[in-house]
This record gives sequence, C-alpha cells and structure tokens, in this order.
Amino acid sequence: MKTYTATPADIEKKWILIDAEGLVLGRLASIIAARLRGKHKATFTPNMDMGDNVIVINAEKVQLTGKKRNEHYYWHTGYPGGIKSRTKQQILEGKHPERVVELAVKRMLPGNRLSRKQMTNLRIYAGTEHPHEAQSPEVLDVKSMNKKNARV
Repeated sequence: MKTYTATPADIEKKWILIDAEGLVLGRLASIIAARLRGKHKATFTPNMDMGDNVIVINAEKVQLTGKKRNEHYYWHTGYPGGIKSRTKQQILEGKHPERVVELAVKRMLPGNRLSRKQMTNLRIYAGTEHPHEAQSPEVLDVKSMNKKNARV
C-alpha cells in the first residue's frame, strides 16, 4: 500500500463565497485558511496548492470579541523612529477594512512560498459587491457551522 500524493493534474479548485457580516474574525480566518490550503479535502497534500478560491464580502462588518478591538498592528516606514501603529478597530473604521481579515488569514498560514501563492486565491471586499459572478461561486454558510461563529 502506498501513500497517496496528489499531482497538479489531480487538483480541482472551486470558488467559495463567504459573507462575513456578523462573524467573529478569528473563527472566520481559521475557516478561510483551511479552505485556502485545501485541508478540507480528502486528497490534501501539504506541498501542493490544493485549496479553493475564496471570496469574502462584507469584511467591514466582521466582529471583534473581547479586548481585540484595542490590539495594535505595527509597521515601520523605513526612516529612523518611523514605527507606526493602528488598532484593529481603527483599521475596520478606516479606508481599507478588508486588511484586518487579510492579515488574520495570512498569520494562520505557514510563512513560506506556498502560502504566499495560496494567499493570491483569496479575494476580500468591504461591501457586498464583487466582480466574480462569472465563476458562479458556491455560498459557504459559516454562521450555521457553529453557533459561536456569529456574534449577535
């Protein structure tokens, strides 16, 4: 008996649509990360891009629990003394609220070349509109998976 290893010809990608309205950020990010890696498939192979293409809409309406609203994201401008920070709540209320979801998913993937490739299969939109209707994505109802996924 041999261990099954998928080849590029065996890979079958689907398009998944997730509505993030009212969902808890960490739980949503872990579901998206698993879908991007392909861990939900029986043919999962760790060194291949097995995952689906994921579309997330309503990223601005994602929920943060506890003290996570005040957690800071840091970055450096490259100049001396150029460290800057914003809280998650400020980013959600700002110009690019989809970055909170993107960073949460990115940090749940391993830090290597393959995960950077898998991140290109993620599309996040702040509102309800997205330009991927032609791919006819399947709707994944994350709220019904577990009652803790949605924050009322």
